[in-house]
Amino acid sequence: MAHVEWSAGIDSVSGALAKPSKTGQHSCDKMLLGTHRVAPTSNDQCTRIYLRKKRKRSTEPSAKELRIRSRFTEVGNAVRLRAKDLMQINADQAAFLAQRDLPDGKKTMKAYLWKVCGDAYDEQHGA
Repeated sequence: MAHVEWSAGIDSVSGALAKPSKTGQHSCDKMLLGTHRVAPTSNDQCTRIYLRKKRKRSTEPSAKELRIRSRFTEVGNAVRLRAKDLMQINADQAAFLAQRDLPDGKKTMKAYLWKVCGDAYDEQHGA
């Protein structure tokens, strides 16, 4: 296994260091991914780097996947609009604060809006 030594000021790296672009312009053909694991172990070498080749999808998206993508897009747009809607901000904030400390409550306003808008989408579309 390779050993990585970081420059001064860099303790660890986690996430994509280089990604292939979808258009292939100004990018590499491979993804360079760094991970850093923080856990109590006897080994202090918890950083790993992976190289992944770019792959093309071999099948077309299924009808279910297209429905999921559509739901995600529509709920995301609804969340964005609702967060800016001055008529609902106060009511949403009050409802968010009321449910935040419940066992199944959403801990962030954005997560709460995703839940509310997702439930509304599902109700409209019979899911």
